[in-house]
Amino acid sequence: MTPMPSEDLDPSLKPGDSYVQSFARGLSVIRAFGAEAPRQTLTEVAKRCGLTRAGARRILLTLQTLGYVRAEGRLFELTPKILDLGFAYLSSQPLWQFAEPQMLQLTAELKESCSIAVLDANDIVFVMRTPTRKILNEALGVGSRLPAWSTSLGRVLLAALPPEELEPRLAAIPLSANTPHTLRSHEELRAAIEQVRHQGWCLLDQELEEGLVSLAVPIQGRQGRVIAAINISTQTSRTSPQLLLEQGLAKLQETAQNLSRLLQIKG
Repeated sequence: MTPMPSEDLDPSLKPGDSYVQSFARGLSVIRAFGAEAPRQTLTEVAKRCGLTRAGARRILLTLQTLGYVRAEGRLFELTPKILDLGFAYLSSQPLWQFAEPQMLQLTAELKESCSIAVLDANDIVFVMRTPTRKILNEALGVGSRLPAWSTSLGRVLLAALPPEELEPRLAAIPLSANTPHTLRSHEELRAAIEQVRHQGWCLLDQELEEGLVSLAVPIQGRQGRVIAAINISTQTSRTSPQLLLEQGLAKLQETAQNLSRLLQIKG
């Protein structure tokens, strides 16, 4: 059973005017549910969140009263109402209101999956996706998270950070060999991110998953600040990395530039 990430319930944070511990615990309970554990007992929730059974029970019953959780026998699960929390973010951001038509057009032209993600700590979070049936990992959807360092989207977003913010993040990343192509050292990762910063795009060849290649570029908001990244993904069995770069980079950059312009006008 996977425990909750340490940043969710940081023991160094104490209750006070700027930190409501009970609220933080409630969020940790919500995040305890997912694809790996969609339905859980009270004991399982408590263990995953590092809470007592009594504490977890109070939070679950509160969420149930509010309609965010339902119980069936001994098992608890989230309800569709929980989507309100995520859609509040999506509806509050101008980019997501007009990105989908641009992404659908790109997917239709290239016959490849298209995604937009933002950076959250050392992860990327998918906020928009227009998949095709040909891509390997179709389990990814809006709200899915992946380590930023091992994705094309994430490296574009990391490359946009100032050095004083980037370096502490890189130092804290535990590298893991997802495939034989995955970078093995922090020195290699720093060099790869620097290359992305210099060229303005990232081509990732089977570092995250065998057979998966992706190409990403940044999306800029006002004052030219990078606020998101957009990519296209495919399988090496049907499109080589070089061919993806040749056929996709210009169209991907054009889509990103169109979104950036819309953000600067309407954002």
